[in-house]
Parts: sequence; structure tokens; C-alpha cells
Amino acid sequence: MVFGAISNMSKKCPKNFFWTTIGVGGALIAAFTYKAVQARDKAAKDFDDRGFPAMADYPDLRHHNNLMAKHLTPRLYSKLRDKVTSSGFTLDQAIQTGVDNPGHPFILTVGAVAGDEESYETFADLFDPIIEERHNGFKKTDKHKTDLDASKIRGGKFDDQYVLSSRVRTGRSIRGFSLPPHCSRAERREVENIVCEALDGLKGNLSGSYYPLNGMTAAEQQQLIDDHFLFDKPVSPLLTCAGMARDWPDARGIWHNKDKNFLVWVNEEDHTRVISMEKGGDMRSVFDRFCRGLNEVERLIKRRGHEYMWNQHLGYILTCPSNLGTGLRAGVHVKLPHLAKARMLLDSRFGDILDKLRLQKRGTGKIKCGVDTAAVGSTFDISNSDRLGYSEVELVQTVIDGVNLLINIEKRLEKNKSIDDLIPK
Repeated sequence: MVFGAISNMSKKCPKNFFWTTIGVGGALIAAFTYKAVQARDKAAKDFDDRGFPAMADYPDLRHHNNLMAKHLTPRLYSKLRDKVTSSGFTLDQAIQTGVDNPGHPFILTVGAVAGDEESYETFADLFDPIIEERHNGFKKTDKHKTDLDASKIRGGKFDDQYVLSSRVRTGRSIRGFSLPPHCSRAERREVENIVCEALDGLKGNLSGSYYPLNGMTAAEQQQLIDDHFLFDKPVSPLLTCAGMARDWPDARGIWHNKDKNFLVWVNEEDHTRVISMEKGGDMRSVFDRFCRGLNEVERLIKRRGHEYMWNQHLGYILTCPSNLGTGLRAGVHVKLPHLAKARMLLDSRFGDILDKLRLQKRGTGKIKCGVDTAAVGSTFDISNSDRLGYSEVELVQTVIDGVNLLINIEKRLEKNKSIDDLIPK
């Protein structure tokens, strides 16, 4: 076909036949060469530095039930596996916790973590669909909003007969440092220094002390355990496989104010976890202290030339994609004995009720840290199910309104009255 085309051209342009032949031949050679280079480059990308193709490295996810396994295809793995963030974090490091932990047949976990702020951009082709599914359709083009004005809250003072304790927590990460799954010892220690210097500047009822895990006396440690404040070395495979327990307990610690109702964990799952809590049902007071403390710590950190990881799309950046946005969990321990007894009758719709209220409840059994103690007997640990796409004020208001409804249901059940009109449609 090529020679036929050249022959036809030579008949039409006999004087330029030689130069035409050279031109067509050169174009064909260039085209073949370009395709060969493309094939070579593609083949190079399909093999790692040790000569193994991408599919030889692709994890066996056939029996896994997590969002990572659901969205990581062989093609996507081949596309992303050689990408590296500026701090050196790779796709394989991001997914390791999900590879090593197949998950629960009925509980869909995330199965991936970020090693630094850049991870969410470098591996966006994987993280974006995970985030969209985990956060109820939050798309890569959506914007997040932040609102820490506690004066906007309506109500928020529950009856102490029903609500035993109230708390609000979130996480914050210091920009410019790798996150706990990937940070070096030096980075972790510097994060501790930055946070502790800021916390030393808190005044009034927010002032307190820092207790490094590797510097506590036995009495101090026991007291924090008795107060249900102390976090221990992670034993969950979800954390240990992600690399968060390296060098434990180096540069980890707990700070709390004198009243022990405002706490900061340093270098556990995130750079910091900030908690406001107290006994009783005054969620409004808890959230007000939470906002004041959080804003003041951020101001003090900025005064030292640092800032939090935050952007308009994902809000506050944290290690687990499930905590992006506000990172906020506002919850109460609410005692609902009649609802607990009737729950067997309501089980077919109890989950739907919580879903419609945009709430979640923890399972039964005690956890060491009182901040996340689960439901025990007739006491439920109720909190917001959303993190991203809603402001802090909106999420706390959701909890207040939802818990008020559950208490009203309990009061109706106490009087053997119908609750049908209270069930959200």
C-alpha cells in the first residue's frame, strides 16, 4: 500500500518524485518511531524498578469489604502506584491498612489513609470516589464550610435525667509536616513542640498542663486512666498497619485544662485531637468551650508562624478520609430505658430513624477512653453521622435536635403513649 501510494504520487509529480519519496518515508519512519517510543514508555511505566509489572504487585482484594477495595481497580493501581508525594508517600502505603484488614462483612470501612496533605491530590483518583461515597455524595467539585460561632446554637441544654454526658471532638493537622502514618521522628517531635508551646499560652479556665506519655509518673498515668482520658498504644490493626504506632510512645501525650473538660491529644491518630466534654446535658456550654479553645489554640499556633491544613474543598485535612471537613463528632450518652426495651420492636426502623435524623449510635461494650465510650444497656452513645459538607454549628444543631426527639420518644413510652407521630418520615 505504501509503495502504491508512492507510485501514484510519482506519476502526478514526476519532477518532485525523489523529494516526495523522502518526505513520505520520513513521515512514516517518524510515525513508527513515535509509536515505538510510546510503547516503550508505557512498558516502562508498567514495570517497577525491580522489573515487576503492575499486576504482579496488585493486592488480592477479592474478600475485602472496604471502600478502598471497592474503588481500586487494576488499571487505577497501575496508574497511581508509581506516583509519590513530595514527602515520599506512595499509593501502597496509603492502602496498606485496607489490604491487611479485609473488614467486616456488614461494616464498610475506609481502608486507606493519607500520609501528608498532598496525598489527597496525588492519589485523588482513588480518594475522590472514596470521599464521595463515605460522605454522602460529596463530589470533588463541592466546597466545604466552617462555622465555629457557638452563639448560633438553638437550645442545647438537655434534661440531666436523660443525658449523662456531652462532648465534642475534632482533629487538627499542622501544615508542612507529614501525618502520623508517614511522619519521621523529628517531624513528630516538632509537632509536639509546636502544639505544646501554643497550649502553654492558654489562659483562664482553658489553662492547663501537658503530660507526655513517656514522662508520666505511675500516679499520673493511673489518674488519667481513672478519668477515662488516657489513650494507649494503638492495638487496632487499622492503626498499626497504617504505621501510626511507630516509636511508641515517643512524642505523644495528653494535655488538659485544670477542670479536665478541655483536652488535647498529641500525635495519636492525628497531629492533635481536641476534645471538650463534661458530665450532664449542657451541650451548648460544651460547644462554646470547644469553639473558644479551638480558636485560641489556632491563634497561638499562627503567632508562631504555623497554620492548620485546610482547603475550600476538603475543609480540615486529617489522616482518615472519614474525618475530613469538620472532623467533628458531637455526642451524648443518653439514657433511654423504655426505648431500649422497645428497640426490639423498633429494630426494623430504628436504624432508619437515626439515618433520617443524620445520627449514629455506637455499639455495646465499654471502650477505655471515655470520650468514645459506647452504648451500654439502656444508655446510647448518639452522635452526628456527617463530617464533610456541613459546618460545625450545623452538625451540633443536628445532634441537639435529634437527641431532643429521642428524649420525647422516651417520655411518650414512659406514659405508654403512641410515638407514631414522632417518627420522622
